[in-house]
Amino acid sequence: MNIEKDLQKDGIIATEQIDTDTILKITKNIAKKIVKTFPNFDLKEDELFSKLFTLNMYKAQMPEGMAEANYCYKNSTIYFNSHIPNEDLEEFAIHECIHFLQEVKGKNNKIKKMGLSKYYKFKTVGTGINEAAVQYFSAKIIGIKPDFEKYYDIDLYTPSPSYYPVICALLNELIFFVGEDTLFRSTFFSTDEFKKSITKQTSKKVYESILYAFDDILNYEEKIITLKNEISQKNEATKLQTEIEKYRENINITFMQTQNLIIQEFFDSEYNNITNLEQLDKLRKKIVQFKPYLGLTDNYSFFENYYLEIMNKLEHKSNVLENGGTETALQNKHSAFWDLLHKITDILFYKDSY
Repeated sequence: MNIEKDLQKDGIIATEQIDTDTILKITKNIAKKIVKTFPNFDLKEDELFSKLFTLNMYKAQMPEGMAEANYCYKNSTIYFNSHIPNEDLEEFAIHECIHFLQEVKGKNNKIKKMGLSKYYKFKTVGTGINEAAVQYFSAKIIGIKPDFEKYYDIDLYTPSPSYYPVICALLNELIFFVGEDTLFRSTFFSTDEFKKSITKQTSKKVYESILYAFDDILNYEEKIITLKNEISQKNEATKLQTEIEKYRENINITFMQTQNLIIQEFFDSEYNNITNLEQLDKLRKKIVQFKPYLGLTDNYSFFENYYLEIMNKLEHKSNVLENGGTETALQNKHSAFWDLLHKITDILFYKDSY
């Protein structure tokens, strides 16, 4: 199957090649903005521009709901939705240019890796988390500010309110534990540093669970777009709307389960590694600092319950450390400390709001 047929399968039909002068302007500006936004990584503007300028760019007909720009690694070409004015192409090109910069190809021009995603013979793994990472950094380059949004009945704090908001919100939680620099290096240079950091703090199994969850959410969202396009072409939409609701619910469930996994595994790991009171106090503060990153739904209680549980364990461990490592049972769980803790929890989870 040739490239044109591959594209048509996805509903993309090239209509107009973008002229060289426009490509030059777009790629030069993007190279400059990448270097300016990330000054700590020894990026060379001339090198980035020289590489980006080899890209081809076309306007194209695209299905409703699809991303406004798409990068095809098979022919190193970016396709823009035909309705985008030339003066707005640069903003939509940033995400796709990062994809071009991060790709690693092997023999016969076959792609092996793209940032956080890996391409195997019969499947690709990590597309979801890679899309989230690329959009996270694209938003920073463009200057988009994080904001609170509601998608799929989840109240989110997301660094990308309009594009991939759900997986970007989930990625933001991982950045809280792993750090932005680690994510940047793995995203731009296709290293395993981000993976290794998560695996070291949790486990390989946890990393894989997170990876597949991102892929699932991306897949569910793509299915919703496909079904909405079908609805627009048919009079009878009841069955299709039921399917959409099923995928919406799947996204909600997958997000919340993955968020709970992140909370449990990362904070448990930090708790298990505590050896002194300074580390203990740092973890107490860190748990509270995580709250703004939470995705919330009606009747969500996992984080509140976990908070009470780990504060109980931290108080006990504090007693142990203060007694020179000797196990001492808490004398009374309904002590002044626990009365205070429950009052704090009430303020954090019931009276506080976005």
